Amino acid sequence: MSDRLQALHLFIRVAHTASFSRAGREFGMSQPSASRIIADLERRIGIGLFTRTTRAVKLTDAGADYLSRIEPLLASLEAADHAARGTGELRGVLRVALSSSFSVREVVPRLPAFMRRHPSLRIDLLVDDAHQELVTEGVDVALRLGKLSDSNATARRLGAMPRLLVASPKYLREVGEPRSPGDLRKHSLIVGPGGNRSSNWVFHRNGRRAAVRVEPRLATSSNEVAIAAAIASLGIAATATWGCRAELERGSLVSVLNGWNMGTAEMNALFPAGRAAKPAARAFVEYLAAALLS
Repeated sequence: MSDRLQALHLFIRVAHTASFSRAGREFGMSQPSASRIIADLERRIGIGLFTRTTRAVKLTDAGADYLSRIEPLLASLEAADHAARGTGELRGVLRVALSSSFSVREVVPRLPAFMRRHPSLRIDLLVDDAHQELVTEGVDVALRLGKLSDSNATARRLGAMPRLLVASPKYLREVGEPRSPGDLRKHSLIVGPGGNRSSNWVFHRNGRRAAVRVEPRLATSSNEVAIAAAIASLGIAATATWGCRAELERGSLVSVLNGWNMGTAEMNALFPAGRAAKPAARAFVEYLAAALLS
């Protein structure tokens, strides 16, 4: 990457993170080096792009205007380079945001074939069970399970899996198996990510609807913790098939209330608003959509 292109890419990351230190780390450089490169860029174009204080780094009006012009140009340049090569080869760094459970269970096992196909592409998996802020984190594509909240982001549906209740055979032997949603009031319940500590689980069967108010014995922000708790016989957990497929196959968990439908959990790919999606992000999403169906 040329010095000018590096400076422009660094400018974009400083603008979105409001931090020379954080942007510098992403580029493998120190805070003073990042600050110097941006100062050189400002001298080259003859205008201040940021106001700097001991507490904050903020875009000037001119800097905000410059960002709105430069960001789409760099995205278009990358797309043009990709098209000109005409080989489908992907280069650079692809930053993918996703949850820990989905990354370990569904994405990482499918990465080898994609990475062999694109040996010049580097992938940065930003794993967090909380939803990352796409622009600030410099995310190229985010994989989100459940209801979408990024109203301005462009979404691509990857698929859906049934939601279900699971418990360990030991727990069901000791406590008994619920025969209807109402029986869940007698059980210890485990609420994982996306579930409120006080909410309803809704079930449907043959045109009937049943809602059970959930007062969890254990609540967690991690699907892996919820599944581990269910295996440890701490109660009945709600999850999607994606989140417990291996445990069901091994028999360490079994599904509960099989005749009742809890709906589905959608998986979507989100591209940040305001700029064209990277060719690598589009290719990765298309690959993953097909791989998840296999």
